[in-house]
Amino acid sequence: MVARLTLSEHSAFALSQDWAAHLTRDRRRSAHTVRAYEATARRLIAFLGQHRAQLIDMGALASVDAAELRAFLAMRREEGIGNASAARELSALRGFLAFVAGQAGVATPPRLKGPRVKVGAPRPVSPDDAVAIAEDADEEARHPWVGLRDKAVLLLLYGAGLRIGEAVGLTGAALPLGDTLVVTGKRAKTRVVPLLPSVRAAIEAYVKECPWGTGRDLPLFRGYKGGALSPDIIRRAVRGARARLSLSERTTPHALRHSFATHLLGRGADLRSLQELLGHASLSSTQVYTAVDAAHLLDVYRNAHPRA
Repeated sequence: MVARLTLSEHSAFALSQDWAAHLTRDRRRSAHTVRAYEATARRLIAFLGQHRAQLIDMGALASVDAAELRAFLAMRREEGIGNASAARELSALRGFLAFVAGQAGVATPPRLKGPRVKVGAPRPVSPDDAVAIAEDADEEARHPWVGLRDKAVLLLLYGAGLRIGEAVGLTGAALPLGDTLVVTGKRAKTRVVPLLPSVRAAIEAYVKECPWGTGRDLPLFRGYKGGALSPDIIRRAVRGARARLSLSERTTPHALRHSFATHLLGRGADLRSLQELLGHASLSSTQVYTAVDAAHLLDVYRNAHPRA
């Protein structure tokens, strides 16, 4: 049975809503991130209410200590979350409690060291497989224009290194296409990426056949009924393609972006340039691709050296 909220409890949950609004308005976080972070804040409030057996208000949140944060994370562990998810939850909690401290005019809460998260090297898709996925999605679509759309989006991920959200977020303002494309990424940061002739041709072929028009302020890539294209539609197309092509389950739309980065690095691109092309906020996010290249070199060594 759901307990009735008191004024104090509502105040605590209202703080989580205020924080979500702050993340959206001032920090320019994505809608997905805001939802996840607000959900974490609300879980903490509910946990503290049970843990302390008292109503949780601003003062209670401002007095949270490291032991209580550890207890909260232990509870989440019992619910089955792993290291990466625990680290994200802790990051969200730090931000939320710092926000509460600022609202309450008290000292920032204690920092708690998060779990060690092993960063795995991305698994790139070969150039031939990347093109095969795009072509398969085109051929298997129920309508020709839908196939051209899916092919264009997938080639954008591999050929220009776009995130799937960036690709489906393009508008008709991108037309007419040139040698480069202006992309709006995370935190509304824009960057310029080169547009390969084959990618440009794929987009233009889709635009020519799309029945919904291409107004400057309208989505470039349309759903079947004319609305904005959902990323889930592209994910579904890739799942179907990888099954038909007998590819690994790790072959996802984001793996195509990984492949873009890995192949550029392997051909001599420097990390700073790669950082700009990918739209990473920090160089450390880009450095993960050096592990991919080193792994490839090690594979070549093992396969070629007679004493390996």
